[in-house]
Order: sequence, then structure tokens, then C-alpha cells
Amino acid sequence: MTAVTSPVIPTYSDDPWALKAWIKAEALALGFADCVIAKPDAQDELARLQEYLARGYHADMDFLGQNLEKRANPTLLVPNTKSIICVRMDYLVETPQPRHVPDAPNHGVIARYARGRDYHKVMRGRLKTLSQRIHARVGPFESRPFADSAPIFEKSLAENAGMGWTGKHTLLIHKKSGSFFVLGELFTSLDLPFDAPTTKHCGSCHACLDICPTQAIVEPYMLDARKCIAYLTIEYKGIIPEDLRRPIGNRVFGCDDCQLICPWNSFAKVTPIEDFQPRHGLDRLSLLELWQWDEATFLACTEGSPLRRTGYQSFMRNIAIGLGNAPFNPEIMAALKAKRDQHDEVVQVHIDWALNEQHLKQTTSCTSL
Repeated sequence: MTAVTSPVIPTYSDDPWALKAWIKAEALALGFADCVIAKPDAQDELARLQEYLARGYHADMDFLGQNLEKRANPTLLVPNTKSIICVRMDYLVETPQPRHVPDAPNHGVIARYARGRDYHKVMRGRLKTLSQRIHARVGPFESRPFADSAPIFEKSLAENAGMGWTGKHTLLIHKKSGSFFVLGELFTSLDLPFDAPTTKHCGSCHACLDICPTQAIVEPYMLDARKCIAYLTIEYKGIIPEDLRRPIGNRVFGCDDCQLICPWNSFAKVTPIEDFQPRHGLDRLSLLELWQWDEATFLACTEGSPLRRTGYQSFMRNIAIGLGNAPFNPEIMAALKAKRDQHDEVVQVHIDWALNEQHLKQTTSCTSL
């Protein structure tokens, strides 16, 4: 009786460089903008994080101080990890005007990464597909995908493998693509050659420090989350300090100013991924239109969106601030008064502030006539 043998699958076990090149090609075919292979070691980043925590710049994000050993040593997070496949996805759907922050005070500005489908879902799905393709090529191996979902120094890992350098705004910058991208990782048990770090190219530029509305970039490469609009409008659930409300302007979810002003984003690429196209008009809605959303509308329009993270009441708090910062408009005052009792005490504090800001502008306008 003749034995039946399974087809032989090339494993590249004798040529890890060939396997590495093949993985990178597959990653690009899946829509990733770049792919590098990182060593599972982030010890050098630990001291910087500890200094950050000691200064209190993490605000109430206490999770940043947890699992420090796993952050520094990824093999403690996922045992038997021998290499980390780091990828990035561009998310711009149109190229912004270079070194320009748009001025549209009646518009509700939502950070560009959050206008389409939640990137975490897109990233994890494609990383799983990449893992399946590798498995089909080399046979069984261990892998685990991550997209901002575990204690990982993802920026440090990607930087040490040459995906870019950390800019003075603390975001990763790629010399040919700028910084409008998100990161993901596939921890693997594969023995792959590691990529080398690149050089830094910020030089004497300090445009991001100068443009930050709240001066949250307190020094090059150091961000105080307590002042950062992204933290205040997304993570923070309480009453926003009054001295920060005017600088927040009309930014209702996140902030792109430090990226928009960065010279390297003159090279930013438009994404080929349809999931990042804006949903429900989130790239063009006015503050007054957003203010009319009830909770059911919020939940419907943010299904599968990063906006869900902030929650309805905090989103309304942010919009109230935006309305207070908008040019005087009697419609704004009427809208704020009409919905005041529909919101919680935190939102009401910001509604009252917004009404007072609008009243001051009305008074100033009348005085100047």
C-alpha cells in the first residue's frame, strides 16, 4: 500500500531573510503602508515613561503606570515571542494644506483618525489575515495581534525597527509619509532578522510646540496630558478647567494641530482603505448640528467609531465648549438654553460657561457699534 503524503509547504526555515521580505510584501498587499520587524525589547523606553509618570503628565490614566515589566519586555506579555511584526496604516482621506490649521469656528472638528471606522477593528482584522497567510506559507507558529490594546511600547518598537522617529510632538514621523498613521503589532514565534532604526530629522524646528493651543507640549518630546486637547476631549470625563476652554476652540474630539503644522506632513499619503472614509458627515457637521444629537442619534452615528469612547455626555460637554467659543449667534444661545436640563451636571457647567461667553461677545458687539 502506497503512503499518502501531504503537499510540502515551503517554510523558508533556511532563509529567514526571504521570509521577512515575503511577509513585508504580504503586509503591503493587505493595505498596510509599511512593515518592519522589531526585536521584542523596549527596555530603553522605561526610564522615559517613569519620568513622565513622576511628573504627573499622565493625568488620571493610571493604567500607564501598570505592567511596566511587560511593557519593557514583550516576551513577558506573550511568552515565546521572538520577533514583532510592526505595521502602520495611513488614515488621511484627503491631503491637508501643508503647514496650515483650518479656521472654521462654527464647525465641529473631529480628529481625522476618528471620522471613519474604528481603526482598532480594521487593524486587528488585517493583522489576523496576515497571520493566516504566514501560517499557510510556513506552517504552524504562534502569533497574537495588537492594536493599542495591551501594555506595549508600540511607538518605541516601531521606531527601533526603522519605521520613523519620534517627533517633538511625541508622535512617530516617517520621512516619506509624515505622521498621519496608526500602528499595530503581530507578536510571533518566528526567528526573523530585525530591522535597524533610522535617524531623527526634526532639527531645530519647534512648530508643533508653538502651535499647540493649550501649550501641552511642555518641552520637546514631552507632552502633559492634563493640557492636551486629545486627552481632555476623549479620555477625561470631568469638568474641564476654565482656563483651557477657550484654547480648545471648536475641537470636539481630539486635535490634529501639531500634525497639521509639521513640515513632514507635506509628504502625508492618502489612505487606500475605504474604512477610513468619513461616516455620517463627521468631517463637515456644524456645532449646532452636533448639538441637536440626542443619545440615540449619538449611538447610531458612532457605531463602530472611535467617538464611542468619549460617551454621549462628554461629547455634549465638548460641543458646548465649542459653541461658547463660536462667534456670537442668537441661535446658539437659544439652543444651549433649550437643552440645558437634558444633560448632567458636568455638561450644565459647560453650557453655563458657553452662554456667558456668547453673552460677552454680544455685549462687545453692541458696544463696538
